[in-house]
Amino acid sequence: MCGTGGRRFNSARPALNLSFSFKTTFEQNIDQLGGATLHVLPPTTPTRIEDPPMTVTIDIDRIGFSAEIFEEFLSTRTEPSWITDARRAAFAKYEELLGEELNPEEFKRVDLRIFNAAKFRPSTDESDASSISTLLASETEYGGSIRHVDGTTTHENVSEDITGNGVLFGDLQTLLTENRELLEPYFLKQAVRPDADRFSAWHAAFWTSGTLLYVPQGVDVDLPLHSLIAHTSDGVADFGHTLIIVEDEAKATLLEETTSTNEDHSGLHVGCVELIVGKYANLRYVQLQNWNQKTWHFAHQAGNVASQGSLQWTVVGLGSKLSHIHQDVNLNGRAATAEVNGVTFASDRQKISYYTQQHHKAQGTHSDLLYKEVLRDESRVIWRGMIKVDAAAQQTDGYQRSDALMLSSDTRCDSIPGLEIEADDVRCTHGATTGRVDEEQIFYAESRGISEKEAMHMIVEGFFQQVYDRIPIEIVRETLSRTVQGKLGIESMTVV
Repeated sequence: MCGTGGRRFNSARPALNLSFSFKTTFEQNIDQLGGATLHVLPPTTPTRIEDPPMTVTIDIDRIGFSAEIFEEFLSTRTEPSWITDARRAAFAKYEELLGEELNPEEFKRVDLRIFNAAKFRPSTDESDASSISTLLASETEYGGSIRHVDGTTTHENVSEDITGNGVLFGDLQTLLTENRELLEPYFLKQAVRPDADRFSAWHAAFWTSGTLLYVPQGVDVDLPLHSLIAHTSDGVADFGHTLIIVEDEAKATLLEETTSTNEDHSGLHVGCVELIVGKYANLRYVQLQNWNQKTWHFAHQAGNVASQGSLQWTVVGLGSKLSHIHQDVNLNGRAATAEVNGVTFASDRQKISYYTQQHHKAQGTHSDLLYKEVLRDESRVIWRGMIKVDAAAQQTDGYQRSDALMLSSDTRCDSIPGLEIEADDVRCTHGATTGRVDEEQIFYAESRGISEKEAMHMIVEGFFQQVYDRIPIEIVRETLSRTVQGKLGIESMTVV
């Protein structure tokens, strides 16, 4: 395994001795107090060795939702008992995980100290969808579209030519209810596990609206489909879920984007994406994250690819106050392939974090991950990548790379690639680069009559070009180019 680097700080102050009484205090008082009691002993010195312990309470409501909120949420739902039972099982796991530490390898660079879940609640009011602007919705012809606003599905349509071939596309809960026998084996069972950590369990208990796409065996959906997730209310908590199932020898494309209608509204998105690709099937999936800079974004995302299947997955990170995405690619079948593209532009004081895993489980599999990040102002980007190769995955070809371009001296990027290989006949490569804009390039452009902003745009576009060239969908490439201009302040992004 590739080692990780870090800094070590020494302090002259004596360390605090902490004694945790979870078996007694936590389990007995969590329902009444909403927190776990910690006994903090002062530094051991001759003058204070007999002092009584101070008591500090961890407020569980700051990091999650209570049982009371869960019951209130269930009272607003109209759904089959099997879905409610699954929610209750997930919430029980969630309560258990609230008392456990998050995986330090994944979260030690993600600062959650100022996150306060008590500021957010699932919406119960009717949302106003009239003022929603999007980047992709009107840019091309779609075979179908769906819109989720503040956790509620407000619009859906799909071409009869598509549904006539047995394709299901629409609201997740509706289609799960109507097609339980077909869809239940996939939902939160194959790609994302509810017990992975507290965020996945939180989502599994509270998932609200969602997009479901099911493509039967041998069906080719020529036109792309579009999904929009939007926030219009202040303090809304949204738990949107995307489930895509492409059966053997089938093909589909889904473009998904997120947005906020008001730059001053705070929001929370705890999402989940599950991509299931069958044998000889092909899926193209794009997620463009464009929340405002007061939205917290947490997501578990996973793609499973069967033998000879192909997944092309593009992740775009533009918005949010803090974003953390756990992304797994599981190559489960012989000769399965996955191409993962990442485009991130962070500005102001944004913090955007990715934890990616490419897991090769069968012989002859191929994965190729390329992330490009641009940072300006005081933003920070974190990427922790891992290629895992099982003993059975001989003749694997795995590649991962993250490149960062910093436009100011106050930005920070942590790029940490890693390998974990158990097979002996593989080709795996990883790498990461971080650098600043060359001032001589800016000077040269200005000497030719090009403004500093225009020169910066040329440099940033050139930096992203390698990943743009890997995206075959023209409207996605054009949209990304416009958003880069908006982030650089050259012109406002065109929205419709």
